[in-house]
Amino acid sequence: MKELIVASRNKGKVREIIELLSGLPFKVTSLLDYPEIPDVVEDGKTYRENALKKAREVALATGKMTMADDSGIEVKALGNAPGIYSARFAGKGADDEARNKKLFAMLKGVPHARRQARYRCLIALVDAGGRELGIVQGSCSGYITTREIGSNGFGFDPLFLLKRYNKTFGQLPPELKAKISHRARALKKFRKLVQQKKRSLR
Repeated sequence: MKELIVASRNKGKVREIIELLSGLPFKVTSLLDYPEIPDVVEDGKTYRENALKKAREVALATGKMTMADDSGIEVKALGNAPGIYSARFAGKGADDEARNKKLFAMLKGVPHARRQARYRCLIALVDAGGRELGIVQGSCSGYITTREIGSNGFGFDPLFLLKRYNKTFGQLPPELKAKISHRARALKKFRKLVQQKKRSLR
């Protein structure tokens, strides 16, 4: 069975992607299975640049088809920050708690009506030689809470409130998040991309 590498070591993200790709005719692995490959420096100016760079470097290092996503949260009151810097805007090595605390501090005093935000996800697929096979993206809109609510998910999920459900991603059952999240929407398009590219993926 052909292998598809997910260019990430984020356990929560990898688990989510593998679950959402179930049923595709690939053995899905990740950088957790390739500890010898160094982390890719994400120095792009856009989600696209970062996703493509990660996918290409991993593909060239392993000689295997690779997908990489770059995702982030964009807060309207902060001029769409932290955006592509979401994973590292609290400093190198910062954990989810540190990032969440920093975001709360940046939004201190901002009323609910101005705390609109959206999650964005862009996925790049490249072949074993690093050739781009396609780009897809998805987004999901909501609001930033004033405290963490819920223990499901990872990252900013306990802060991200969806108006339709009046719950955060941290409160939603994983099976519902798997249908409506930014990553779920991007992966739905990714599945279609893979079907369209079947011949070139053999």
